[in-house]
Amino acid sequence: MLELHVLASGSKGNAAIVKDAESGAGFLIDCGICKRDLLRGSESVGFDLAKLTDILITHDHFDHTRGLGVCARALAKMGCQVRIRTSHAVRRASAPLEEALASEGITFEPFKGGDALSICGMQVHVFPTSHDAAESFGFRIEGTEDSIGYMTDTGHVTGEAHEALQYVRLLALEANHDLRMLREGPYPYPIKHRIASDAGHLSNAQSAAELEALLSGLGAGMLESVVAMHVSQENNLYSKAQTSFEDMLARYEHPATALVAKQSTPLSVT
Repeated sequence: MLELHVLASGSKGNAAIVKDAESGAGFLIDCGICKRDLLRGSESVGFDLAKLTDILITHDHFDHTRGLGVCARALAKMGCQVRIRTSHAVRRASAPLEEALASEGITFEPFKGGDALSICGMQVHVFPTSHDAAESFGFRIEGTEDSIGYMTDTGHVTGEAHEALQYVRLLALEANHDLRMLREGPYPYPIKHRIASDAGHLSNAQSAAELEALLSGLGAGMLESVVAMHVSQENNLYSKAQTSFEDMLARYEHPATALVAKQSTPLSVT
């Protein structure tokens, strides 16, 4: 079975661990947190960082990469041999990534949309998302008779992304903002426009619509948990994001559990 441990999710920093429960090995998705939070968070969710093999980067924005340098140095001191994986375009756009690659034992291996990666006995399928970064990606992770869909930081759900998120047991799906809160909130208009654009972030309503599409399609019976990701602390409420998923699950009388990943409190989904 696969496990998803979200150490942090939000505009101040993002990081999640995908773990193979049988072997205990796993990989990190993004590293926008400090060394202390990585160490404490990993310990709190029961993950041994000595079994970390890879760090996958969704895109180059600072809240997903800021901790790469200091965390890579800490992992190197622990004797870990870790690969950082993302696209060449993301690498070129990310100073923290280049800093991390200066650490002994940290290597780089590029991927692109459509690639299938083999990590710790898991297959990770990479798909592009729609975000205002150098490039941005989501992941479908497959283990032995198990699967996770992971998508944050996208302004809309492409057909390729929707296909990748079908037939999963655990779904991590961005629910960044409540549209009314965004419209009435304190952000300047250009930032509001950027967030709500097709290259910005998914709203609660957009995320719920994607969940509905998945629930009405093939593979819906496999879903056990759906996690609201990258919830804005300025333009959303954790309760609003969770309720948007719960209401959709109730509409379809689906037994899956709706959860919310938070900025400062790790969440384990198994």
